[in-house]
Amino acid sequence: MEARAVGRYLRVSPLKARQVADLVRGKNVDEAIGILRYTNKKSAPIISKILQSAIANAEHNYDMDADELYISELYVDEGPSLKRMRPRAYGRADIRKHRTSHITLVLREREVK
Repeated sequence: MEARAVGRYLRVSPLKARQVADLVRGKNVDEAIGILRYTNKKSAPIISKILQSAIANAEHNYDMDADELYISELYVDEGPSLKRMRPRAYGRADIRKHRTSHITLVLREREVK
């Protein structure tokens, strides 16, 4: 059984979000919440919010025990880029890309042995 939550069109670069995702992938939910709370990156509160949503989905939709959950999958895909113009010298213009991300988080219960 698995519960998932997806955040789409998030205004954070996928490269920067993957740095934080690598910190918590495979961790227990409580441990991941602690790591995200004290990580000083823009994407940490975003991933934390998605994690809270996945926990709520697991408890409400699938009757899973929140203490036994761990992050089995966490991946960051690239969303569409917002293209903005920046004026340069001699009447030219550069394109600035503001990148977006799609973050998917999947929780599973630990197998009790």
